[in-house]
Amino acid sequence: MAVRKTSTSDLSLIPEPDWQVAERRAAVIRPLAARTFCSKEDAMAAALELGISARHVYRLIRQCREGGGDLTSLIVAVSSGGRGQSRLPHRQDEVVQSVVEELYLTPQRLSAEWIVQEVRRRAYKLGLPPPSASTIRRRLAALPLAERSRRGDVVVPDAVGGSTPPARFPLDRVQMDHTPVDVILVDPFERRPIGRPWITVAVDIYSRCIAGFHVSLEAPSSTSVGLCLTHMAADKHAWLQGIGVEADWPIAGKPLLISVDNAKEFHSDAFERGCAQHDIAIDWRPVGQPKFGGVVERLIGTLMELVHSLPGTTFSNVMQRGKYDSDKAACLTLGELERWLTVAIAKFYHVRPHGGLDDDIPLRRYSAGVTALATSGKTIPTPRNPRTYLIDFLPVVWRTLRREGVVIDHIHYFCDALKPWIERSAMPERLLIRRDPRDLSRIYILDDRDGGYLEVPYRELSRPPVSLWEHRLARARLRQRRQTEWDERVLFAAIEEMREIESQAARTTRSMRRNQARRLSLRVVEGTGRPSQSASPPWQAKIVEDGDPLEPFDIEEW
Repeated sequence: MAVRKTSTSDLSLIPEPDWQVAERRAAVIRPLAARTFCSKEDAMAAALELGISARHVYRLIRQCREGGGDLTSLIVAVSSGGRGQSRLPHRQDEVVQSVVEELYLTPQRLSAEWIVQEVRRRAYKLGLPPPSASTIRRRLAALPLAERSRRGDVVVPDAVGGSTPPARFPLDRVQMDHTPVDVILVDPFERRPIGRPWITVAVDIYSRCIAGFHVSLEAPSSTSVGLCLTHMAADKHAWLQGIGVEADWPIAGKPLLISVDNAKEFHSDAFERGCAQHDIAIDWRPVGQPKFGGVVERLIGTLMELVHSLPGTTFSNVMQRGKYDSDKAACLTLGELERWLTVAIAKFYHVRPHGGLDDDIPLRRYSAGVTALATSGKTIPTPRNPRTYLIDFLPVVWRTLRREGVVIDHIHYFCDALKPWIERSAMPERLLIRRDPRDLSRIYILDDRDGGYLEVPYRELSRPPVSLWEHRLARARLRQRRQTEWDERVLFAAIEEMREIESQAARTTRSMRRNQARRLSLRVVEGTGRPSQSASPPWQAKIVEDGDPLEPFDIEEW
């Protein structure tokens, strides 16, 4: 089997000092690389800014263009000048940070010029080349609002709560957030309640279209953020076909800026480095001021209002729920909820007038923005390599390479391309591996010789693709049977058994719900034309089953 390889550099392995140098270079070099021609004057100015030669600037511009603007194209080369020299940028950064913390972020409110001079004084004292004044000023200007407030700076909010800066075109600015979904799900095998899922959602500020989302039973993490970003960037046509939804969802591309709150997953190295690598700016909203994320907060509220029409909803609070038994009414699986949300977004939310757009329609606003960009000769940026874009946001695991390949969670992975690795290793080799939790049928192994990735499949190619959640459910099922020891064969046999149960349950449930729909049509109060109070609510007859055609549904306007 042919194994695809992607040339990249794993972001998690790049030393922090080198990463900071690349970020400073990117701020200067990326705008120059985007031009058709860089003048000698501009190159000299950039050289002074970065403390390098003009020739080096031109070399960095070429590297940036060849690397598609990726930040790793500007990573400092490994130096032979010794340990001290390679740490110099990091030591400069420590000087700047200490002066900012000790003297700038205080009620004394010292000026930026004073801070520049103090940084230079301390750098000279330590025998370090001083950072440029513009570099220091950019650091001060980039300080979050919450930190600047320590100086006593007064920030006046917009008069009518308009705290969200305007966007110039589609995907110019995107807001992202998570929330538990107000519905209890059931497992697809025995239809037992398994709790509430989480949704990560990203909204385009310009059009108010939902740019991407990710639903999972796992708590929010850098992985769910990365999968939402991947969903945002991808052409959604194939995905819509795959889940059986006929709809138009044209939003696709990389955001220029993503606005998030201060949750730990938005401060993880995986998220920050992934965004920096692909030239996505991050705007962390001020702590304790949710109005700066008002667009995505209101969107989440809208989605939850729609979810409250589903069987098994928990509503927003105990008072709203009353005596409604959410667990007893639950009947949707994770896959069914994802399809329902897709229809709610693509066929309802995107095509309804939006108050934040002066009653314009989100999908129409998005199309108009794309047309305006095309008229000016521009397009929405997309990942240069969608596969690498995904890999850069996937979680990392470390495993030892042995003669039989790699084993992760009792699943064996192997391909012929690993044979030279095994032969050249006198000792078992530890490998950095990334894997997609939605599909465990392949993993991506970093080749530390050239920074590329090997895509390695199951050793047994006849095994079906499974998700990490399905894999964990199978292991839990084996433990319930007091089967504490198992191998890959037993694990996949359990998954096959669960899928057969799921298929049978889906057929049974589909038949039961169709009968319920027939009964509903008969249980009408005589002479009124309205269902009786004891009748099931009409949406129960419209629950989407795997294999059924997905039809549009009625949603109350509010």
